[in-house]
Amino acid sequence: MTHSATRCLLFLALLLGPAAAQTTPSPPQTAAPQASAPLDTLLLTLRAAPGWRSADLTFRAAQLQLDSARARAGLNLSAGASGTLTKAPWDGGDWTGNGAVTVTASLPVLPWSPLLEGVRSAERAVQAAALDLRAARGSLTVQVWQAYAGLRGAADALTLADAQLTLSTQALTIARDQRAQGLLSEGGVLDRQASQEAAQAARDRAARAVTQARLSLTRLLGADPLPAAPDLSRALPDLSPAGDEATLIARALAQRPEVRRAQATLADAQAQRDAAVLNARLPDLTASVSAGQLASASGAAGRTVSGSLNFTTGVLAAQLNVPLREVKAPVSGVNLALNASIPILGQTDGVVAAQAQVGVQQAALALDVARQSVELDVRTRLLAVQDEQGALDAARTRVRAAELTAQAAQARLDAGLGTRLDVQQAALNLTQAQQALAAQQDRVAVAGAALAQATADLDPLLLTLPAPLPTGGRP
Repeated sequence: MTHSATRCLLFLALLLGPAAAQTTPSPPQTAAPQASAPLDTLLLTLRAAPGWRSADLTFRAAQLQLDSARARAGLNLSAGASGTLTKAPWDGGDWTGNGAVTVTASLPVLPWSPLLEGVRSAERAVQAAALDLRAARGSLTVQVWQAYAGLRGAADALTLADAQLTLSTQALTIARDQRAQGLLSEGGVLDRQASQEAAQAARDRAARAVTQARLSLTRLLGADPLPAAPDLSRALPDLSPAGDEATLIARALAQRPEVRRAQATLADAQAQRDAAVLNARLPDLTASVSAGQLASASGAAGRTVSGSLNFTTGVLAAQLNVPLREVKAPVSGVNLALNASIPILGQTDGVVAAQAQVGVQQAALALDVARQSVELDVRTRLLAVQDEQGALDAARTRVRAAELTAQAAQARLDAGLGTRLDVQQAALNLTQAQQALAAQQDRVAVAGAALAQATADLDPLLLTLPAPLPTGGRP
């Protein structure tokens, strides 16, 4: 049996505990695919996690705001009715009733219309929300990476603690035999007993750490999708993006949500400034035209069609008025009107334009700060990847040294110059070195995923994991 298989079986027995000896487990059905690929299972379960669904709802809210802005800026059609009842003169006149039905349509047509600008602002918000959504998903994926690496590390620590407990138990048994033969003092036996008790306590702590690591995954995912004893031999893939520092920073500046959100805020501030400047220069001007049976001095209006264009709001409106009863002696004609309002005293348009210009300057400064923050983040995470990768060679060297030490201990045992306890201690040291190498590889993978998140190259929806290599498990 290989070393990795032995560790896997030992981890299974430790997780199942005494219940495994009392009950016979049923044949695995749906749990078997999960046990073979727990990381894939975690990534699939992540899409139903609370954090993932919350990010989806946030993006959906931005989409609904865009739909609302488009509806307001589109063709609006409404119908209304009015009625009047008049008696004149009050002493001898008759009651006269009149009613009308109106249909009104409006549409913003001028490019500076606030309604159209609202659509453009909502579109920018949706684009930024889409990047926020991807960033939130990427952050959750990196958290799964870290939690999975933590679970692997906790499982390795439990395996190592169990091996240390076994070794210390054997050492205590040997010490008691030596004490019975008068070859060891009572103090020596107590020293071995203290080592065995410390190993037992360490094993209990390692078992609790495994439970805590699973609870961390459960909190993140909202459920525990893994079987009781998952196969954690599959290492994390390295997702470090390719490219030099300048290339990585350029990609991050183009795709990071902080930068795009700051750009959208700057565009909104510029639009508000332009609107304020236009409002200060352009008076409140409305042109209108009415045609049909216009109202005369002796009667109400009949069927009329009217239209108006407000140059401030940029809205073109049309209205059809149809009375419910015939109008006496209608007069057909056309009416043209132009209304303008120019403030003389108490005008605040200049102050509003100045405030809008300050808002543009603040938004531009916030954009510069966001870019600098992104550059620093990418550089920091790139250095972290390089640091973790630089520690791999030393970890591999320690594994090779431990392998040679284990081989030498076995050779001394075969030659009658060593003890079986020495061989077991060397094997324990080899296991510890192998676990340290696996942990370092996981740290490289976690740092690479964090870098991919920082450069916006990590797309959780397109994430595919490479098939495990047939190496017989972890090193």
